[in-house]
Amino acid sequence: MKYFIVLLIVTLVAAGLMLFNNDTQYSDEPLTDLPWQIEILPDGNTRVFGITPGQTTLGDAIELLGNDLDLAVIAAPHETGTLEAYYSHHSSGPITGKLILVMDIAPAALATMRERGYQDGGTRRYRLHPDDLPIAYQAPVGIITFLPSYNLDEEIVHTRFGTPAEVIQPHAKQKHLLYPDQGLDVILNTDSKEVLQYLPPREFSAHRARLQQSPAAGE
Repeated sequence: MKYFIVLLIVTLVAAGLMLFNNDTQYSDEPLTDLPWQIEILPDGNTRVFGITPGQTTLGDAIELLGNDLDLAVIAAPHETGTLEAYYSHHSSGPITGKLILVMDIAPAALATMRERGYQDGGTRRYRLHPDDLPIAYQAPVGIITFLPSYNLDEEIVHTRFGTPAEVIQPHAKQKHLLYPDQGLDVILNTDSKEVLQYLPPREFSAHRARLQQSPAAGE
């Protein structure tokens, strides 16, 4: 049994990596909700994993993705922080990884959630009080962060997402491949996992400006 489980894991990893590298299909059924299947909507917004950043609420996202998530306010001392829904195991067909949804919520509401929450799993994590859950479920998803289980490089990214509009390199160990029309920032790291970050295209210019203002970006 143990051998079978190991073999299954290896097979899924290999299949996912092959999907990232090329267009080969191994089923008559088309695969959907893959990381590179970003739908550009008529109003200029985008949809990926069935979620439209800036519009889809957390409650709607849970209906799509399931309720096996970790919801908490993540904040360092003296910071308001962010409200995040963390899926430790997300699968889009054979593509697996970790998925984080960052909610777009007013700072005042976020501060209240933190004050009424309780710390669990570290000093930076605040579990929500039950009375705050309805507000959290109504908040729209602001940013989607996906950390694939497979190592990516620029060649794979170009194959799946096309040529980026711009590349910003804050420092020697990190590159941001930017796709403004898709609301996508592909972050390649030499000493940590790669990250796919999706946000509303209308907010991409502000995101780009923050990257350019990074102290390391000017070095």
